[in-house]
Amino acid sequence: MANQLTIGLDFGSDSVRAVLVDVENGAILGSCVQNYPRWSEKKYCDAPNNQFRQHPLDYLESLEVVIKGVMKGIDPSLVIGIGIDTTGSTPCAVNREGIPLAMLPEFADDPNAMFILWKDHTAIFEADEINSYAKAWKGIDYTKYEGGIYSSEWFFAKILHTLRASEKVRKAAFSWVEHCDWIPAELTGNIDPLKMIRSRCAAGHKAMWHESWGGLPPNEFFAGLDPLLDGLRDRLFTETYTGDKAVGKLSQKWADRLGLTTNVVVAAGAFDCHFGAVGAQIHAYDLVKVCGTSTCDILVAPEADSCIPGICGQVDGSVIPGMVGLEAGQSAFGDVYAWFKNLLSYAGDVKIGPLEQEAAAIPAGQTGVLALDWFNGRRTPNANQKLTGAICGLNLGTTAPMVYRALAESTVFGARAIVDHFKAQNIKINNVIMTGGISRKSPFIMQMCADVFQLPIKIAACDQTCALGSAMFGAVAAGRYAKVEDAMDKMGSGFDAEYYPNKEMGQLYEELYQRYLTFGKMMEQEGL
Repeated sequence: MANQLTIGLDFGSDSVRAVLVDVENGAILGSCVQNYPRWSEKKYCDAPNNQFRQHPLDYLESLEVVIKGVMKGIDPSLVIGIGIDTTGSTPCAVNREGIPLAMLPEFADDPNAMFILWKDHTAIFEADEINSYAKAWKGIDYTKYEGGIYSSEWFFAKILHTLRASEKVRKAAFSWVEHCDWIPAELTGNIDPLKMIRSRCAAGHKAMWHESWGGLPPNEFFAGLDPLLDGLRDRLFTETYTGDKAVGKLSQKWADRLGLTTNVVVAAGAFDCHFGAVGAQIHAYDLVKVCGTSTCDILVAPEADSCIPGICGQVDGSVIPGMVGLEAGQSAFGDVYAWFKNLLSYAGDVKIGPLEQEAAAIPAGQTGVLALDWFNGRRTPNANQKLTGAICGLNLGTTAPMVYRALAESTVFGARAIVDHFKAQNIKINNVIMTGGISRKSPFIMQMCADVFQLPIKIAACDQTCALGSAMFGAVAAGRYAKVEDAMDKMGSGFDAEYYPNKEMGQLYEELYQRYLTFGKMMEQEGL
């Protein structure tokens, strides 16, 4: 008898990926990637003004493509579960029926009615307001489990900004949903916003949800922040669910559309990096870095005795149920390299590979160039999306490979700052695991990480760890495994490379890292 299968869906910034996985041994039997068509055309975005929006049809059309892609020649009856992760926070306004406003004809081309991508920073002013208000609020600081600093990348800052920016959306919006909640709801037909299953991961890390104060902050808090938020809490949610819980089974509509059966169990959603950490077989006090356009850093601990400042939240069950998930990250990583490539491309086609090879040939500390990686603001430590990238030490002899090396060093130094921040909060790090495209494509960057961190770096063997993690949660929700740890043991792909630190290089980089910290402090003090 053929083994049972699950599908893992990973909705990234630019595309959705699907993997078809054998639940007995983790073998990936099919993989498919589809770029979002409207997003690829840069529709509904205004990069100079930090506006990045995605149309819900991009998600639905693309998921249909990738699931059909991995199911070619496969018996549909073998598929028992689907797990789903998305970027986040990525909220969208919905009507009373739970339909995203952009799906309605009158909002079809309105960016304010679409999903607001994680990298959208139009709500910086609102985030500042939330932080000031929360610190002045009597009693509880509702940001304390969010690291003490609420970000413009998160749920309520984006909602408040949109309500202020669009009267049309304000009048039509009944509630708001996260992307990772809406996809499972849509697939199962459970889209009523008052009954929709909401992700513990999304709510805890981005929406100030915590069990100790009964879920979300009280309506009094939101109404005092802005009357536009008065009453919204009652139209959102109280309960949240970990990713191992079932939302329901695939609806007849979607079973027909995808060529699957209505026996398929759909798991509760979560954010990509959290499921990616599971796909990378995270254990207590491992630090998993999902390296892509940005990075998301995940660490799990059996417990956290105090609120850890300056990170992106600590949430019980956001990664592995029964453990505390700690999140950090960098707002730009691969995006920094892409920016430089695009800058140089005005003089002709530029390929990163040869440029990186030339940069790697330059001895550490010999360029004279120093850079800051805050091209999209700083996420961790201590979120500040107003900060910008910077390069200093240029002269007429500076070459493109020199600048590229400095930019690469800046991203690794930014990653080191996160490692140091955890250690300063008495959170130990036993292992560092890297996943994502950069971890597999750039030995130069990975060896630099090992040297700068002075820790070994393991590279996850699977190149789709987020989707694999989603498939694991699909297997647990479908009842094949009793807990996530069992699914990780059976379905994990292990590691296929490891980078070891060089002490001599570490000493060279330490001097550069201290200069990076000094440069960053100076630029931040100047408000640049």
